[in-house]
Amino acid sequence: MSRKPWKSLRFKMLYLFGLSVLASFFTTGLLYLAAIAAYSSDMFYLSPLLREVFDKFGLLTTYITVSLVFFFIYFFALSRSTIRYLMRISQGIERIAGGDFDSRLPVRGGDELGALAENINKMTAQLKLSIEEERRTERTKAELVTNVSHDLRTPLTSIVGYLGLIEEDRYRDEVELRHYVQIAYEKSTRLKSMIDDLFEYTRTSGGIGLRLSPINLVEMIGQLAAQFRLQFEQAEVKCRLTLPDHSILVDADGDKLVRVFENLVVNAIQYGKEGRQIDIAVWSERGQAVVEIANYGEPLPASVIPLLFERFYRGEQSRSRNTGGSGLGLAIAKNIVELHHGQISAASAEGKTSFKVELPLGGKDLLDNHRDAGKH
Repeated sequence: MSRKPWKSLRFKMLYLFGLSVLASFFTTGLLYLAAIAAYSSDMFYLSPLLREVFDKFGLLTTYITVSLVFFFIYFFALSRSTIRYLMRISQGIERIAGGDFDSRLPVRGGDELGALAENINKMTAQLKLSIEEERRTERTKAELVTNVSHDLRTPLTSIVGYLGLIEEDRYRDEVELRHYVQIAYEKSTRLKSMIDDLFEYTRTSGGIGLRLSPINLVEMIGQLAAQFRLQFEQAEVKCRLTLPDHSILVDADGDKLVRVFENLVVNAIQYGKEGRQIDIAVWSERGQAVVEIANYGEPLPASVIPLLFERFYRGEQSRSRNTGGSGLGLAIAKNIVELHHGQISAASAEGKTSFKVELPLGGKDLLDNHRDAGKH
């Protein structure tokens, strides 16, 4: 922030210096005139010591010496408020260094000291936020370890249990043996999926690098819907696609971005079976490419919406392993979208739950979008 030169600390000190010089010379001048008058009059006998000083050093030397004394007196008196303010800043810094991050320095004047106090206040506020964020991160790590331990222990316990039955030959026949092996295999697959989700979440939340290239969202979503055709049929869900007849380009990491839409489609299939229908639409507006994936059924409570993208949150409070996911799918999707400088949101009303992903348009589509906006 630019400051006016006459409000700078340098100008202020020069001003105090000049004022002290003028005041000291003026005061000493008055005393000098009084001394001259007294020296030449009969009243001077009242101060033999003063006469002796004048006779020994001369009036000019005495005048300069007294002026210097008055200069220092005036300078320290006039700069007292500045020195006290500097001491308050120093004391404030000591309190901050002692851990008092709620302490704030008074910002006074428009000079460098005021700027210093203002910057220290900003630094303190930022430091406090950083420390709080670090504490939240530590709590998050603790929660992550707790949740991971809980989530991984359940299928692992089942795997160990059924393999233990097989190891001890505690099965009646080959049919029951194959049943135990099948259960252990399913639990192992489930465990691998959870570990993969956890690994993907830790990578995306750590700010991974992206390999950006122009991606046609219309083509990507069309291919994705075709890939999920079997899952739609098995879930007895109909998918309705609404795609424009032109390309919509974004600069994105294709592998990461397809993971976002896969998670959203899987989520829609899992929780939208009642509605028997999933809508997927792609369009562009206001410089953003938009993809909306909606399912139908029981609407979600308003209090649940902000929690959907939290780690390990599941809409099913029972945390069932048969119906609930790992609780990381939507959190992974959110991390990936934010890495692409986009945003993801959810809404639920009147039996419809939709997830909307917005990404900045890239390349030619961005120019065309701005041109079309200008025409309107």
